[in-house]
Amino acid sequence: MNIRPVPFDHPDAVKLNDQVQAEYHARYGDGGDATTLDPTDFAPPNGVYLIAYDENDSPVATGGWRAQDANGEGNEDGDAELKRMYVIEQARGLGLARRMLAALEEDARAAGRTRMVLETGTKQPEAIALYTSSGYEPWVKFGYYRFHADSRCFAKGL
Repeated sequence: MNIRPVPFDHPDAVKLNDQVQAEYHARYGDGGDATTLDPTDFAPPNGVYLIAYDENDSPVATGGWRAQDANGEGNEDGDAELKRMYVIEQARGLGLARRMLAALEEDARAAGRTRMVLETGTKQPEAIALYTSSGYEPWVKFGYYRFHADSRCFAKGL
């Protein structure tokens, strides 16, 4: 697997983002994640967007982080917010999500971020299992979904 940075609006990123949004819709019955994201959110040094490619150079996994500092939505100075972690169905169970998560944590740490935070939902038990087994602990709800019952937030020091 080859993990490389791409712009958030790269065609492969758009393709995988459409797939993850469809999965959110299937699991939660709404229009997907309504969190506002701008391609510049993921531009270094204030973030990064990564895609993992298989041996055929097909995109199979994605994830990004964006800098967050203290705001009225529950973030603190030094936060890196994890966004759009996704592995295509055919590539699940191969450890790609764990490798992507490690790459994102390392990049955020190198950029001077001190904590990785994320929001997921109760209908994504495999995501919750990945994060808790990777050292993430439940955290105060933050962001767009902080008032939703299905929302779960986690954090890990970098």
